[in-house]
Amino acid sequence: MISKYVWNESPKMHLALLMTNIDESAFAQDHPKDGEKFSDLIHTVRPDWKVTSFAVKDGVFPIDIGAFDGVMISGSPASVHDRDPWIRQLLDLIREVFTHQIPMFGACFGHQAIALALGGQVGPNPDGWVFGLTKVDVVGPADWMGGVPQTLKQYGAHIEQVTALPKGAAVVTSNTRCPIAGFRIGDVVYTTQNHPEMTPEFISALVAEYAPKLPPDVAREAKASIADTADTLGYAHSIAQFFENTAKL
Repeated sequence: MISKYVWNESPKMHLALLMTNIDESAFAQDHPKDGEKFSDLIHTVRPDWKVTSFAVKDGVFPIDIGAFDGVMISGSPASVHDRDPWIRQLLDLIREVFTHQIPMFGACFGHQAIALALGGQVGPNPDGWVFGLTKVDVVGPADWMGGVPQTLKQYGAHIEQVTALPKGAAVVTSNTRCPIAGFRIGDVVYTTQNHPEMTPEFISALVAEYAPKLPPDVAREAKASIADTADTLGYAHSIAQFFENTAKL
């Protein structure tokens, strides 16, 4: 049987992961950091690729972003509207990456930061927290999304979302609670409001950790939702194929 994930002579790529997660709590210390989670996600589908992490939230940025084949930007409990110097520097770097047409993928905070840096808008979720497993519809599939189901299950944890797209962007995934759950700009930007790097074990621990801090109905919904699991493998392939697609242009 022919796999739905088809690629020929996949180039060995070197990706820069810009880590934005400011959580240094005891909970965070007990679990893999985002550098490990995103590397594991990529290595699940492209084990020979290299991922180098930069703790941009600590002011550690790549010296030469052009030395990388692509860029990924992680999630964070920080807001893109915070006034921390590293956020301003990150937004400047996003604009530089886009100017040089280096392929860029963003998840959660990364999705919002890319939108804001390139002229979009980010605001509060109208209905408050989205937490746990969430379903989004693929409304604008890209060529690299062949293995992604029409209704995509992802883990989410956000109280803000993109409310207006940057110029030239198109919605990729959407639902009623988050109309811009993912977008693309041509073949060089690909994003999701959700967390493809999270495993079932991690989201279970995260929901348990946050449940006392959430509105009771949100906590109940989150706990019930994670009886199901996310479509991680198909989405991981789409990220890899996004970078490969751009490399061929």
